[in-house]
Amino acid sequence: MRILAFMLIAISGLSLSSPSAAQQEPPYWASIDEPEARMRTGPSTEYPTMWLYKREKLPVKVLAVYKSWRKVEDHEGTQGWMHARLLSASHTGLVLATSGKPVPMRALPDASAKIIWRAEPGVVGSLTQCEKNWCLFDVTGRQGYISMTDIWGDEPLK
Repeated sequence: MRILAFMLIAISGLSLSSPSAAQQEPPYWASIDEPEARMRTGPSTEYPTMWLYKREKLPVKVLAVYKSWRKVEDHEGTQGWMHARLLSASHTGLVLATSGKPVPMRALPDASAKIIWRAEPGVVGSLTQCEKNWCLFDVTGRQGYISMTDIWGDEPLK
């Protein structure tokens, strides 16, 4: 009787889906979810490490899926494989260094709106409400609208 009950619980547990188990069809955006994440040359720990990222919440573009591995691309175009447990579905963006100067974060999604913050190139924040070339950008509670041309991690992928 105990074995039957255990088997029923185990089987029902397999049918439950969790956010981490759900798979999106690539390409899609993700972010690094650990303080350190290794990018490898192939989809296994047997492959050598190409890069060691030490930047939690850094956005990456997922290009392919192989079992529990994701082929990703960073903002510089470097491609490699990361284990899925190192990634999050959180939508983040990276301020680009196109001008080398801080980028304005505005009160409204309009180029003439009041500047309420400035974000240095390389700053990472959460992205929401992306439409009409603007995204609401949140850096540790400091929010403002930022032009999509000034960030990486927001472009439509499909």
